[in-house]
Amino acid sequence: MDFLPTWPFSVNTLFFFGFLLFSGALGGYFAHRWRWLPSITGFMVVGFVAGPNVLGVISEVGLAQSRIVVDVALALILYRLGLSIDTKRIKQDHQVVLVSLAESALTFAAVYFGLGLVGVSGLAAAVISTIAISSSPAVLIHVAHELDASGPVTERAMLLVALNNVIAFIAFAAVLPALYGEAQAPLAVMVGAPLYQVLGSGALGLAMGGLLHLAARKTKVAEQYRLALVIGAVMMTVGAALAFKLSALFAPLVLGMVVRSMERAKLVASINFGPAFELFFIVLFVYAGANLHVAEIVDYWPAVLVFLGARAAAKWLGVGGAALLLGASPRQAGSTGLLLLPMAGLAIGLVNTTLSLFPEKGAVIGSIVLAAVALLETVGPPIAVRALRWSGDKLNENGMERGNGAGAKSVPGKPASEAPAPLQPPAVPGA
Repeated sequence: MDFLPTWPFSVNTLFFFGFLLFSGALGGYFAHRWRWLPSITGFMVVGFVAGPNVLGVISEVGLAQSRIVVDVALALILYRLGLSIDTKRIKQDHQVVLVSLAESALTFAAVYFGLGLVGVSGLAAAVISTIAISSSPAVLIHVAHELDASGPVTERAMLLVALNNVIAFIAFAAVLPALYGEAQAPLAVMVGAPLYQVLGSGALGLAMGGLLHLAARKTKVAEQYRLALVIGAVMMTVGAALAFKLSALFAPLVLGMVVRSMERAKLVASINFGPAFELFFIVLFVYAGANLHVAEIVDYWPAVLVFLGARAAAKWLGVGGAALLLGASPRQAGSTGLLLLPMAGLAIGLVNTTLSLFPEKGAVIGSIVLAAVALLETVGPPIAVRALRWSGDKLNENGMERGNGAGAKSVPGKPASEAPAPLQPPAVPGA
């Protein structure tokens, strides 16, 4: 009877990928019934119910098997975010860099000293504070797409989120030598490991960006292959980063920045990902819901609450205050700060790096950060929706009720021709 499967049945990554998509689509559909509720919340609720905390349909083993799919989804989202960083524009607009640096410093200081009040201090607090600088590109991109938002607040928030993640990664690398020192690692490791992570990941993103740009130019007459070139380049970047023990999050971000900065004409930087891009958002947020760390939230609730309060105040006041000084209206300044509150992908990646290198220290860091991520991923999407509606940017509210994509606010019976406009990166200047 060797032809029969053995009990218990073993499932694979393909099954879990399908389950995440199928259940997430159902969660997004039911979220459509409440206009104020982002579909992200529907994805996460389904993941939470199906995950280890409730029904256990998605087990811890299943979550681990799905990790590579989530890595690819995050990489594509970070590549997409990297396209919003135009180095030529930044050279002309130094103010946005100053705002980002000031807000990041304020966030680090507020979280570091806030955690000290509840007994979390020293190196652990420093690492947590560097991670607190990061923001979630996935929430902002998805909510902006769902509302079909466009305008100065949306564009400025995209750029600030991207810069936040770059600064957070570099700041995290800067405290790594202290962690290695505490672990009594050799001097070569203390200095070499962080430099290898930052420079190696940057070099990988630069090389793959150059390769993608060159391939796009050579094949520009065959537009049908551009999407395959982009996805192939992103997946090769993730695979190479994992093989060389580099950051599978920072390298795709650099890849997007390089492509955006190198292109002079519309090639892959302005490519239309289409409704297929929605699949990766569904997988990512169902996974996030299934991976909620309820026990850590309960165990570390004082530190988690301080983390959330200090970080939210620093980002809102830092970005809002700086924007007011630069001439933005109070509405634009306040809404921009609120759009930076969600935190997810890069934070989870940095926690995993800490846990793999320093398990003892990483346990406390991971418990507090992952608990905060869980709460921010829950409340972040509704806050982002409110912020965009408050911002004064141009929205297409009908987009919440259109479309046949799983993440769009579709209404049963609506024709596919009413689907929302595909997600487009910002236009390339001079293109």
